[in-house]
Amino acid sequence: MNLRIGSRGSQLALWQANHIAALLRAKGHIVDIEIIKTTGDRLQEVTFAQVGSKGMFTKEIEDALAEGRVDLAVHSLKDLPTELPAPFVLGATPPRVDPRDVLVSVKYHSIHALPNGAVVGTSSQRRRAQLLALRPDIQAVEFRGNVDTRLRKLAEGQVDAILLAAAGLDRLEKTEWVRERLAPKDFCPAAGQGSLGIEVRNGDAKTIAAIAFLDDPATRYAVTAERAALAALGGGCQVPIGIHCRIAPQDEAGEWQEIFAVVADPATGKAVRIHHDSRRDEIAPVELGQLAAELLLEAGAAPLLEATAHPPAGASA
Repeated sequence: MNLRIGSRGSQLALWQANHIAALLRAKGHIVDIEIIKTTGDRLQEVTFAQVGSKGMFTKEIEDALAEGRVDLAVHSLKDLPTELPAPFVLGATPPRVDPRDVLVSVKYHSIHALPNGAVVGTSSQRRRAQLLALRPDIQAVEFRGNVDTRLRKLAEGQVDAILLAAAGLDRLEKTEWVRERLAPKDFCPAAGQGSLGIEVRNGDAKTIAAIAFLDDPATRYAVTAERAALAALGGGCQVPIGIHCRIAPQDEAGEWQEIFAVVADPATGKAVRIHHDSRRDEIAPVELGQLAAELLLEAGAAPLLEATAHPPAGASA
């Protein structure tokens, strides 16, 4: 079968697209990759808060998918809105890699080792908020660009450290300055972080069948719960909400899972966190995600969500 993959043109996006292409070719398919420039790629000098994050890395690719120019799109799942437009479906979620955030620094080995008043680069409100919760003295600054650009700025000394997803650095083998992999209980990842999402046209039975082997049930369960929680809270990829579901580390049989979630205010560092564990066969993933959202609201997250959705005049969202 001939298959065309739509992908952003960044180094990481192409790594991901080529990774999926190789797996499909190994099954006998003929695969081409079409590079598509998205709004997020064009507006590199504009903050995520200014441009509005919904679909900024996906809309143009979905347009190509709807028009039949490509048959599937490979995304970093954390960039994909929790509610897909009606013509599309999440066809596969391949096995997840390291979902954690990492501290990257030339000089300093951990967040707690950063000097008083250190400057840390991040484009994520979620990371900014959790960093402030841990270290109120640290100054977080807007830091966009591809992985190489961010690492170059770090090497030039523009910041003392940067916060990034482990998955991208691991995939690109750019881990030289990774100093600390942050535990989800202390620094909760974004919903879907470390996972790929393969988006296809709803009803395209041939493509859906062709990619079915790529879907990993454990990853599908976890990210479905995470995305359900995010949807229940009304959050997108730039709202400071972290959600992470995983098999409980002590449970090798995979019968128990746990979910972590946090809502934090990037202006003050105030955070509300929850942790819940349960047997996998006792709760469906969507129900687990909705339960996590309910637990956050019961713990007092609503005022934080309201504050970050409607920041004071002049405040950065």
